[in-house]
Order: sequence, then structure tokens, then C-alpha cells
Amino acid sequence: MISMHLLVGLIVIALAFDFLNGLHDAANSIATVVSTRVLSPVFAVFWAAFFNFIAFLVFGLHVADTMGKGIIEANIVDAQVIFGALVGAIFWNVLTWIYGIPSSSSHALIGGLVGAGIAKAGFGAVIWSGLGTVALFIVLSPLIGLCLAGVLVILSSWASVRATPFVADRRFRVLQFISSSLFSLGHGGNDAQKTMGIIAILLYSQGHMPEGFHVPFWVVITCQAAMGLGTLAGGWRIVKTVGSKITDLKPIQGFCAETGGAMALFGATWLGIPVSTTHTIIGAVVGVGAMRRTSAVRWGTASNIVVAWVVTLPAAALVGGIFYEIAALFG
Repeated sequence: MISMHLLVGLIVIALAFDFLNGLHDAANSIATVVSTRVLSPVFAVFWAAFFNFIAFLVFGLHVADTMGKGIIEANIVDAQVIFGALVGAIFWNVLTWIYGIPSSSSHALIGGLVGAGIAKAGFGAVIWSGLGTVALFIVLSPLIGLCLAGVLVILSSWASVRATPFVADRRFRVLQFISSSLFSLGHGGNDAQKTMGIIAILLYSQGHMPEGFHVPFWVVITCQAAMGLGTLAGGWRIVKTVGSKITDLKPIQGFCAETGGAMALFGATWLGIPVSTTHTIIGAVVGVGAMRRTSAVRWGTASNIVVAWVVTLPAAALVGGIFYEIAALFG
């Protein structure tokens, strides 16, 4: 058992990660709607933050359960493991934010947790089926977002074939209000739950859940609030990468990318799969660009982003393991 002061300190660090997650991933929620000039940047972050916060009213806590019980063995979790996991994830988030790289906060947290768990108990600490699902969706989530967005482009273009360009543009500007809110809802539903799972497993490991593992309501509210506040703080470096460096977006493409991404996130969240909102929206953006013509996608930028995706899990795991060892020296 650790002291109450240390427990509270670790929860504060977890909420700090959640705040950085919102800041880092604000681009996922607002880049397309800002790039198409449907919303101003200031209004867009308030819009996204609101839907990030209310996501707990829509989704269950399946992703939080997966994070708490489905990545590493719960019985090896202690304060040092949680500290290593959080610092590994925060380090990678800050580094990629500085360079404007839209990497995955989700995979940074999972990588940090796996690295710290291995540092404590070896490779047997990892629940490989759970980690394998996460690794599989590194590939599947952008592909699903790409395919759904591509299908939506075809359907939207067919539905607008009789409309003038002015009428079609105005229609999809209005629809982007809906699609951006749905994507923000999906982002808040999937991403905030990852930190909920980390805090819940910490409380469980310290004997604060004699009735069994669950996610207390106060954990739900504080995590959603931290992510919403992080979204309000912005993340403009990554907004530019997602919104304009991959492909040029018009309102119809923005609507299709956001809706396709939201559909993918809703499905994953209800299935309890912790996926990357970053991967999902970038896959969708690439999909709408490629439907226009393959040369409309800046494949060099997209390939650099993919490299960051591949590196995130092992890099965060390495840092998580290092900080576990540092924390263990004082444990």
C-alpha cells in the first residue's frame, strides 16, 4: 500500500496525461472543420471540448475495462508501474507535439504500460491477446476510416449530383457541424476511457475496491473534464498537419472524413477496443483525398506519419520501462 499523498499524486499525473491527450488530439476533432473554414479555430475547440466532455453519457466503459484488465496482468500493477506508464506516454506525447507529428496518445499510453509491466515482471506480465488486438487495429483503424470515408464520398457526390456547387457547398458546411460533433463524441468516448482504466487499476491495486474492479463515477467525470480542458488548450501544430498537409479539404470531404472516422470510433468503443483517433481520422482524410485523385494526397507526409505510428508503441514502452526502474529505486 502506498500513502494517500502518493496515490493522489499519481492520479494527478494521470489527469495531466489526459489533459495532454486532449491537447495533442484536439487536431483529430477540429482539423477538418477548421481547414474547410466551417468553424473558426476558437469556436471549433469549444465545440469539440463540449462533445468530448459529454461522451460518458453515450458510451459504456468497455474501453476502460480493457485498459484496466486487458493489457497487462492486474496483479503486477503497483505505483511504480503506473508512474512508468504515465511518464512514458507523456514524454512521447510532448515530443511528438513539439514536432507537430500526429502520433497516437492511446498507443503511447499502452506502450508505456506494457514497458513498465515488462520491466517489473518480464514478458509474462503482458496479456498478449489484448496487446495483439491493439496492434491489429494500428492497421485496421485507419483502413476502416479510409474505406468508410471513401464510400461516403461516393454516396455524397451521388446525392449532390443535381445541386449547384454553391448549394452543395452550403449543405455540407451545415452537415459538418453534425459530423464534427460526432467525431468529437467518439474521441471523448474512446480516449478518455483509457485514462479511466489506468486510474481504476491503480485504485484496485491499492485495495480501494474491495467490491471488485470497476470505474468509479468520479473517475469518469474528472477524466472527461481533463480531456475537455486539454481540447480547449488547442494543439495548433498538429491541426495544420492533419487539416492541410495531407490533402486539401472542401466541406464535402471534411464531412465524409469526420463521419467515416466517427463511425469507426463508435464501433470500436462499443466493442471495448482502445483504438487511435489519430490513426482513424488520418485514414479517413487520406481516403477522401484519394477518392478525388491519388495525386491529391501528399504521400510523403502520410508516410512520415505512418513511421511515427509504428515507432510509438516500442518508444513509449522503452521510456515507460526506464521510468519504472527509476521509480523502483525509490519505491
